[in-house]
Amino acid sequence: RSLSLDLPSRSPCWPTPPHIPHGHIDLRTSMDGKYKEIAEELFSRSLAESEMRSAPYEFPEESPIEQLEERRHRLERQISQDIKFEPDILLRAKQDFMKTDSATDLEYMKEQSQAPKELYPERELVPEREYQRVTISGEEKCGVPFTDLLDAAKCVVKALFIREKYISLSMQSFCRTTARYLQEELGGRPLDLNTFEEMPESSVSADATVHPPVSETHPYEVLDPASMPPGLGYTCKMVDGVVHVYTQNSSELDLPYPDLQEYIADMNMMMALIINGPVKSFCYRRLQYLSSKFQMHILLNEMKELAAQKKVPHRDFYNIRKVDTHIHASSCMNQKHLLRFIKRAMKKYPGEIVHVEQGRGQTLSEVFESMNLTAFDLSVDTLDMHADRNTFHRFDKFNSKYNPIGESILREIFIKTDNHVEGKYFGHMIKEVMADLEESKYQNVELRLSIYGRSRDEWDKLAEWAVKHKVYSDNVRWLVQVPRLFDVYHTKKQLSNFQEMLENIFMPLFEVTVNPSSHPQLHLFLEHVVGFDSVDDESKPEHHIFNLDSPKPVNWTEEDNPPYSYYLYYMYANMTVLNHLRRQRNLNSFVLRPHCGEAGPIHHLVSGFMLSENISHGLLLRKAPVLQYLYYLAQIGIAMSPLSNNSLFLSYHRNPLPEYLSRGLMVSLSTDDPLQFHFTKTIKIQGIKEKTYIRVAYRFETLCEELNLITQAVRSEELETVEEQGSLCMGAGPARR
Repeated sequence: RSLSLDLPSRSPCWPTPPHIPHGHIDLRTSMDGKYKEIAEELFSRSLAESEMRSAPYEFPEESPIEQLEERRHRLERQISQDIKFEPDILLRAKQDFMKTDSATDLEYMKEQSQAPKELYPERELVPEREYQRVTISGEEKCGVPFTDLLDAAKCVVKALFIREKYISLSMQSFCRTTARYLQEELGGRPLDLNTFEEMPESSVSADATVHPPVSETHPYEVLDPASMPPGLGYTCKMVDGVVHVYTQNSSELDLPYPDLQEYIADMNMMMALIINGPVKSFCYRRLQYLSSKFQMHILLNEMKELAAQKKVPHRDFYNIRKVDTHIHASSCMNQKHLLRFIKRAMKKYPGEIVHVEQGRGQTLSEVFESMNLTAFDLSVDTLDMHADRNTFHRFDKFNSKYNPIGESILREIFIKTDNHVEGKYFGHMIKEVMADLEESKYQNVELRLSIYGRSRDEWDKLAEWAVKHKVYSDNVRWLVQVPRLFDVYHTKKQLSNFQEMLENIFMPLFEVTVNPSSHPQLHLFLEHVVGFDSVDDESKPEHHIFNLDSPKPVNWTEEDNPPYSYYLYYMYANMTVLNHLRRQRNLNSFVLRPHCGEAGPIHHLVSGFMLSENISHGLLLRKAPVLQYLYYLAQIGIAMSPLSNNSLFLSYHRNPLPEYLSRGLMVSLSTDDPLQFHFTKTIKIQGIKEKTYIRVAYRFETLCEELNLITQAVRSEELETVEEQGSLCMGAGPARR
């Protein structure tokens, strides 16, 4: 086994001479003649420690690395322009600067430069993709015996096929690179990739518009039923927790959804896989290799990435497009914003009735008078909404931080969509947040709004709030979160069984899909909803194991809450049926992106792997190497919130985000709850910027390398089996005759 650095400017089979006499090597560098000055500078700094302004091992300002990189890029551009006029002189200059110390190197570079351009069209199109690569040679590249590699590869491939089955069934996105290797290398059944077709690349001119065109009409103004798709006359009925759709002839539509027995079997297989010893060892080794390889990549290409990043015009951290993929609408503002809005409302609407207590209406001023507070008394400290150390592992205390001044009545008035003022204040505040996003131009968010499943009219009320107050922005899309609170509602006699909760959540969606004019506002609102989320405290103990003996939703009348996987399966199953129905009507479909792996048992991440397009948090992946490796191979998005985790479940310095990023997992930074965790107005952590095309190329090639490793292991065994069967048939031929 050997470690080699694959330089793209050289051939892959670069010969290394067994012995090179020292006298034949030119060791001159650009630092020659300056060693004495550098040494004197270092000695003088070490003697005057009190006056040092930088570390004693830094290079003097006469030779900064950035200037060297700039000189090198200028020289390369000059060579590319003038090589046909003076090839020998320019190549010698490039040799001196690039430290090409052998005549063979020079000869190879000369051949490459003089080669016809038609032989190397890709070098003309994308010359920047040349960077230093780290490759492993030898027979056992993964560091484990072939038998262990084969067993682990089979398990990993089987798990990827399971995910592909459920993701394609629900019309969610599956990583195309992984799908291509599963299909082409293993020669299995053609994967259903029609549900997430690639958009063709289009050329962009220099004078193209940076921002999307602004619509002349507001998207919520088109409420004419005549402009909506016609009704189909279908009927919907929920059977065993899943909605079935019937035509006018009472025949059921063929809308697929996952079989419960098959799902339980797949989940049991996944649970057995993640505790398999050899598979755990293999996946752990691969993850460690990915971390080390990334560190080597940074060591070799950091300055080249930085130089390439500086070449991109009009793009830096502040004006690249950032999307906050995990943020709750009820806490998307910071405390100062909320405080100013409350004070402004107290001055502008003091006599407006905002709450009804025992049949008597209360004005906004009366509400604060009952608390012995005035606008002058209010401050950020008085609001007391910042999550502190008292919320660590106390989800109940964290939820109470949503109450301004500890009063639930103020939460109902200012950050609820369904209240006596019909969510007027909350709508105005969200629109102010949207205005800030539009002003910044490059920040986008996916705000989460809640549907609880307590009544059928929740969807209509939510859509009416959005349409009435025109809560819309091109920078915002909506996700609908469903809190896992059936036990609370059942205890309060608001729900009789779990199926009633599912009906309240999904039946209005099927009704508006079948006949949009029956819920016109909901039809318009759903055009801007992208998916569903499942939220609550994952650390709460689960007293039930989801299996074939679990009661059906209509029979779930227990006081205990259903387990996480139970919630997720029935949300996924109904969303799958709904997506197929909406696809038939040329309407937008939805994805499942739950809170997953923040705390609790590991099987939450198993359910997320099988059923979800993306997840939020994923902290527990650090304890499950098999799942972490699978999440990497499938490139499942993980929206991570280190500030949120620091106040709830995991200290900031222990957060695995840097580790996930180095290994190549698809992670993003998200804010979660700025109201609880932020002090400033500007949201500064809304994305992770991978540096330039070099980093993207590195990520892609590394993923292909891992996929090739496991698929080739499985493929090689198949070929050996075919050869053995062929030899047995040939050997048995004469005996049969």
